[in-house]
Amino acid sequence: MPLGLGYVFVMKRKFQLFSALLLLLFVVPWPLAHAQEPKQGIRQNTFVWDTVNIVTDSGRRHPFRVEMAITQNQQSQGLQWRKSLANDAGMLFDFGAMKATGFWMKNTYVSLDILFIGAGGKIVKIVRNTTPLSLDIIAPDDPVRAVLEVKAGTAVRLGIQTGDTVEHRIF
Repeated sequence: MPLGLGYVFVMKRKFQLFSALLLLLFVVPWPLAHAQEPKQGIRQNTFVWDTVNIVTDSGRRHPFRVEMAITQNQQSQGLQWRKSLANDAGMLFDFGAMKATGFWMKNTYVSLDILFIGAGGKIVKIVRNTTPLSLDIIAPDDPVRAVLEVKAGTAVRLGIQTGDTVEHRIF
């Protein structure tokens, strides 16, 4: 028995509504849910942990547990996507030689103090309390050997200043 034109229209309309519902449930929320997620593979970088000491002008030693950013991929990832950072933790970017560099806070949710380190481990510039998620470039005036990122407020809390020394085997 042939189906009536009205039945075909109703079934087509139900299919359209069902398709629209599926679209709303599964496709539309996807970009919103994944907008701030790292690109596939970016979180695959693993970091080796090490220890550095910051020695202030007064002679006080402040130890930090740091993740070592040595490869280009590790340095590109840095502390992106982190939601917190311990008071005694950080990341040490080892460039292997003096290098002109710049940083930004893209996808970085934690405000940082960024210590630019020259030859011999001397701190040549400190940028305090960076703005999370900012695309502004943060750079030293001259090439540096390494960069240490620590939780914002650390430099003030511990009295760390330009001219202090970072002790680590790379210096």
